[in-house]
Amino acid sequence: MLSQTGEHGVVVVVNNVSGSTPSSHHKPTTLQLYSSIIRNEGILGLWAGNGANLLRVFPSKSIIFSTNDMYRARLGTLYHGGSYDDWLTSGKRLPWSMSFLSGGMAGMTATAITYPLDLARGRIAGKVACARSGGVKHYRGIINTVLVTAREEGAMALYKGVSPTLLGAMPYEGIKFGTVAILERAFPRRGATRGGGEEEDGRGRNDDSNNNNNNNNNGVSVSDVTRKLLFGGAGGVTASVITYPNDTVRRFLQLQGSRGTTEHFDGYWDCVRKTYAKYGVERFYRGAFINIVRMAPNTAIQFGSYELLKQCTAGYF
Repeated sequence: MLSQTGEHGVVVVVNNVSGSTPSSHHKPTTLQLYSSIIRNEGILGLWAGNGANLLRVFPSKSIIFSTNDMYRARLGTLYHGGSYDDWLTSGKRLPWSMSFLSGGMAGMTATAITYPLDLARGRIAGKVACARSGGVKHYRGIINTVLVTAREEGAMALYKGVSPTLLGAMPYEGIKFGTVAILERAFPRRGATRGGGEEEDGRGRNDDSNNNNNNNNNGVSVSDVTRKLLFGGAGGVTASVITYPNDTVRRFLQLQGSRGTTEHFDGYWDCVRKTYAKYGVERFYRGAFINIVRMAPNTAIQFGSYELLKQCTAGYF
């Protein structure tokens, strides 16, 4: 629901750009956006595009976390030396810059693989019925969106806006994982020393006595999961604040050419130039607050769930 207010905020601007007379002083609040969505689309409009989003999130996040572990291991062998298997069992730390690099590469890998789903989700959420578009719903589900886009705009349109998305994935995921690594070092587990022997991605563990105090009967460390929840949320907020302008440009590029819009941009920088000329710097940050509110629990749950699942499945994989 929180993400829908941001998506519909983009629609208002796109439709204004497409021919409506924009009101430069009108800046809808989050509550106004909620009210508009419910009034024009009903309560289910708050979940418009959520099916496509779920189909996108599952492979995207699984690829990000799994490839991040792979990249970390490879970078660890380069940084510390030794074999791949030795580094996996050594519990050595990587500097935060390596965590930034591995997270960024993982984000770019996931983006390259799942981008058509991201574009479909953005178009479904961004082009649902609203008063400014005459009450016509342009797309019907993720499959319909992909087929319509490929048929009307060509197969390459499924990768429209992929460049800023790839470029944005590098700093976004890098900052997210890098922030978690910094916080792990700044606030080590009880019994661990700052900068010493314990791996910040959760592979390293404390001594048995400390684990016995923090683990429940199933062998799950509540302390580790809680730390990942807190640090992951902080990482998500930090990354969102820094990279939000790029996300705004990405959404504009994804929506151009879709049904109901006529605005055209000749690439990333042309979109930046036209948006700045028409709306100023403020437009790049419109919807940033609600995005931050959404990303804090979102990334916290991602990191906490990943840590929990790793511990629960440690004896099976």
